[in-house]
Amino acid sequence: MSALPSEKNIDSQNTKQKKMQGSPNQLSSKKTFFTKPKIAALLSLLFMGLGQIYNKQIVKGLSFLALELYLLIFWTVPFQWAMWGLTTLGETTQTRNGFEIVQGDHSIFLMIEGILFLISFILFLWFYYINVRDAYKVAKNKEEKGIKPNNAKEMFKNIWENGFPYILLTPSVLFTSFLTILPLLFGILIAFTNYSAPNHLPPKHLVDWVGFDTFIQLFQMKTWSTTFYGVFTWTVVWAVLATITTFFLGLIFAVLINQKGIKLKKFWRSIFILPWAIPQFVSILIFRNIFNGQFGPINKYLMDLGIIESAIPWLSDPTLAKLTLVVVNMWFGFPFWMVLMSGVMTSIDKEVYEAAEVDGASSVQKFWKITLPLIMFSTAPLAIMSLANNFNNFNIIYLMTEGGPVNMDYTYAGSTDILISWIYKLTLDNSQFAVASVVSILIFIVIATFSIYNFRKTRAFKEEDMMS
Repeated sequence: MSALPSEKNIDSQNTKQKKMQGSPNQLSSKKTFFTKPKIAALLSLLFMGLGQIYNKQIVKGLSFLALELYLLIFWTVPFQWAMWGLTTLGETTQTRNGFEIVQGDHSIFLMIEGILFLISFILFLWFYYINVRDAYKVAKNKEEKGIKPNNAKEMFKNIWENGFPYILLTPSVLFTSFLTILPLLFGILIAFTNYSAPNHLPPKHLVDWVGFDTFIQLFQMKTWSTTFYGVFTWTVVWAVLATITTFFLGLIFAVLINQKGIKLKKFWRSIFILPWAIPQFVSILIFRNIFNGQFGPINKYLMDLGIIESAIPWLSDPTLAKLTLVVVNMWFGFPFWMVLMSGVMTSIDKEVYEAAEVDGASSVQKFWKITLPLIMFSTAPLAIMSLANNFNNFNIIYLMTEGGPVNMDYTYAGSTDILISWIYKLTLDNSQFAVASVVSILIFIVIATFSIYNFRKTRAFKEEDMMS
C-alpha cells in the first residue's frame, strides 16, 4: 500500500512555505517601501541630481550634480573658515614690529563673513530640498499618472511658462536675504559681544562673545541702568503725548471745518495742511531758532511787551524742553489727522444724523455717539502705527534739542533723548555698539508686542478676521 500524506503533514508543509515566502502583507509592505518615487528622492538626498538622472532627466540631473560638485570643491574650505570666524571672532590680535604693524584678525569682518556664508548655506539647503522634492514628484507622476518626465527642451519650456514669476522673484529673495536679513542678524549678534570702546574695537583689539552679559549690565549696572530707565520712561511718555495731542488736535480741527455754516472749507483745509507739506527738516530748524533762549523771537517779543523780565529757557530747561517738543510736534502732526478724519466724517451717511435728530439727540450727543466711534473705528490702526512711529521719532528730538539739556546722571544721553537718539549717540559718537544693539532689540520687542496686541484688539481687525 502506498502511504498517503496525512493532514498534519500537509499543514506543516504549507506553514513552511508561508514562512519561506512571507505573508502577503509583508510582501506588499516591502514592495511599497522601495517604490520608484522614494528611490529617486533617496538618490537626490544622497547627492543632488542623482534622482533626476534616475528619472532619465539627464540634463537637469547633471546641472544639479555639477552645482553640488562646484560647491563642494570650491566653497567647502571658505565655508569652514567662515564658520570658524563666526564662532571664534578671531584669535590673533594686531601687533607692532618696530614701525611695522602686523595685522591680526578683524572680528567684525569675520562675523559679517560668517553670517554671509550662513545665509548662503540656508539658501542652499532650501534648494537641496527643492531638488529632492522634484525627483520625488516626477517619479510619482510617472508611476501613478503615467506622466512622462520632461526632456531638456520641455523642461526649459516649462520653466519659462510656469516658472516665470519665480524667476522674477528670485532676485528679490536674494536682495532681501543679503541686504535686509544680514544687517538684522548682524545687529542682533552684536548684542551678545563686547564690541565697544576703548578695549574691544577692531582691528587693534578682538571682539569676544559674552552671551547675555551686556543685557545684564544694562539692567543692573548703575552706569547704564539709570540712563536706560530714565530714557525709556521719557520715550514712553513722549510717544503717548505726541500721539494723543496730534490725534485730538486733528480731530478738533476736522470737526470745526466740517461744521454746517463754515465757509471756504477747502481754503481752511489747504491752510492747515501746509505744516505737513513743508519739509520737516526745515521747519524744525526754524522752530529751533524761534525757541532759542538767547535771541529767539518769542522771548524778544515777550520781553518787549513787558510780559517777562528775563528770557525763558525753552530748550535749556529739562521740563520746558520736553513741553516744547510736544508743542512743536503738534504743529507737524495734526494736519495728517485733520485730513484723515475729515475724509472719514464726509463718508458718514447723513441719514444716521437725521435719524438721531428725530430721536432728539443734541450736537454733542451726535458727536459722542456717532462721529467719534466711527472715526475711532477707522483710525485706530493708524493711531497704533503713529505711536510706534513716535517711539522712534529721531528727527524732531535730535534736530530740535540734540537730546539736551545735559543730564549729569545719564551716560551718553541728555534729558530729552529718547531710545533711538540715545542709540545714535552710543554708536556714532561713543562707539558703544554692544549696548546700542541691546537697546535696539528691546525697542523692537516693546513696539512689536504693543502693536500686535493692540492691532488684535481693534474692531477693524476683529471684523476683518470675522469676514475672512
